[in-house]
Amino acid sequence: MPDPSAAPLVSGPLFLGIDTGGTYTDAVLWTPEGGNKGTVIAKAKALTTRHDLAEGIAGAAGRVLQAAEVAPGEIKLVSMSTTLATNALVEGQGGRVLLVMVGFGEVDLARDGLKEALGSDPILFLPGGHDVHGNPTPLDTSALETALPDLAQSVSGVAVCAYFATRNPAHELAVRDLIRARTGLPVTTSHELTSKLGGPRRALTTLLNARLIAMIDRLVAATEGWLDQQGIRAPLMVVRGDGALVSASFARNRPIETILSGPAASLVGARHMTGLDDALVSDIGGTTTDVAVLDKGRPRLDPEGATVGGFRTMVEAVAMRTFGLGGDSEVALDDDGLALGIKLGPRRLVPLSLLGQAHGPLVHEALERQLRTPNPGRMDGRFALRTGVPDHLAAGLTAPEARLYDAITATPQPLDRLLTSTAQVATLNRLVGRGLIHVSGFTPSDAAHVLRLQSNWDHGAADLGGKLFARRKSGRGQPVAPDAETLSGRVLAALTRRSAEVILETAFAEDGLDGPATVAHPLVQNALNGRGGIAGMSLAVDRPVIGLGASAPLHYATLPDLLNQGCVVPEDTDVANALGAVVGQVRVSVEIRVSQPKEGLFRASLGERQADFNAEAPAMAAAEDYARLIAVERAGQAGAQDPQITINHDVSAATVEDQRTFIEAIITATASGRPRIAV
Repeated sequence: MPDPSAAPLVSGPLFLGIDTGGTYTDAVLWTPEGGNKGTVIAKAKALTTRHDLAEGIAGAAGRVLQAAEVAPGEIKLVSMSTTLATNALVEGQGGRVLLVMVGFGEVDLARDGLKEALGSDPILFLPGGHDVHGNPTPLDTSALETALPDLAQSVSGVAVCAYFATRNPAHELAVRDLIRARTGLPVTTSHELTSKLGGPRRALTTLLNARLIAMIDRLVAATEGWLDQQGIRAPLMVVRGDGALVSASFARNRPIETILSGPAASLVGARHMTGLDDALVSDIGGTTTDVAVLDKGRPRLDPEGATVGGFRTMVEAVAMRTFGLGGDSEVALDDDGLALGIKLGPRRLVPLSLLGQAHGPLVHEALERQLRTPNPGRMDGRFALRTGVPDHLAAGLTAPEARLYDAITATPQPLDRLLTSTAQVATLNRLVGRGLIHVSGFTPSDAAHVLRLQSNWDHGAADLGGKLFARRKSGRGQPVAPDAETLSGRVLAALTRRSAEVILETAFAEDGLDGPATVAHPLVQNALNGRGGIAGMSLAVDRPVIGLGASAPLHYATLPDLLNQGCVVPEDTDVANALGAVVGQVRVSVEIRVSQPKEGLFRASLGERQADFNAEAPAMAAAEDYARLIAVERAGQAGAQDPQITINHDVSAATVEDQRTFIEAIITATASGRPRIAV
């Protein structure tokens, strides 16, 4: 622990930024003093410990404080970003929740991917809801009251979505209060998250939010616990998916807004570090690669809501595309019978080199045993171990899942000894999807260790894993590669090539094209391969690429050759997210609608109540006053210091024969300002 009497190396307030990623937790100590970019005083990394997030936070942030020799009282603000929510949705993880839909029917599950997102989680339909003007249909909660005693023991939270709750949330509030009173479970209601119409997508957003509450709560609690131990009394902020900062308590109730938190922070950090106003930003981590566009110094936002893990939410966030591609991506064979290739991701594995670092002799012994067998096995080089999450998150397992889960421990077990039937592979994958189990195997991080381009973990385990993978057979019965080194070179080349493809996919999509289909086109593939013909094509992007992430210098070194454009890798690229977390602003928006249920009646939806007026002007004034009031209130809750308010009117009206007819208006109040700091 630092000496309390020590003085900081730089005068001025000190801000501590923390980013909790899927593999690493980063920390940076920054001061706004020292030029227009401020000064990075110290930075550090530690492994993210998913079973106890406090360990990774203490490791990274603790090292930063020791390196800088600062007293706890000198830190005036702590801000954090995280990729945990993003990774959970990409990997299909999260708690088991009950979805309560009021006024909807089975047919609504087919819209917006709601049925796919729900999976095997329970759902309950209740009569009720409201019409477009906020008028109610009778609510009947008898089915819910009957189901609650059993459901309380099998789910970790509840999501509630009612028909037109954005116009009148009364039924959502009634259901929420009943569930909380009877079970004590955390409940998310859809009107708290968005004011947009579109019930099924609103239900999807609410469902995902409920799944993430336990995860974000654990992260905030771990951070607050460590700060308290250190005697740091500064406010704690969290980066939202649009790059804005909000208080930790605000984020705790709305964790869905932290999807793309880490990537959004990286964009803020990229702009801060490079000064580039126009760029493609590609951030490669352990689990994902996140690509976005900077235009005129600001990140593009997605007006339709963030898409993560294949699901389109109603969360306003950076227009970023997240791909299951990173240093810890699963390496698999892409064998089409003609050409044998390497396939990466989207699932994250624990790298063998990292597993060997923690469980050396056990891992080495199993890998060496598998190498001694005359023929390669399909489970070679694979291990399973528990993630260490609390036991209550394992609620609702089927009998086969429970038996396999009981057989798996915190110590890694080789899959060729653990699994006794092919059917258990699917069971294991379901446990991985619930976030209960880690699978370990060969990854690009291991390939980098084999080639001695990375040296922070156990290269011996990586070498053994590479040899096992290289001797696997193609569909024609040929070994994948002559040795581990050749295999590893192909894996790293595949990662760089796939990185170029995801950047191009993002660029094509931003230009209004079908990104995946365009990248897959033979002409584009030939251009990337450097192949020409009578008709050839070359490719280039119109702006430089900013490469972020600790492994960016390695994986993006040859990227300019594929994209015909420069690639800038900033000096502090390894902590771009943590830096972005402390240089942003608090920003909160509130939308209020005014409608005309019938001619001459103007209705303003003011939160939990409806207000009727006999003229447009007073209805608009009431809506604006309420929007301003709530924006200031929420900005205060989000941690803003002296927020500035802007008001925007979006009025829909029709003019027929020179007669104007009011249809609807949306009044948006936005409050923004720098976060409060400790005095």
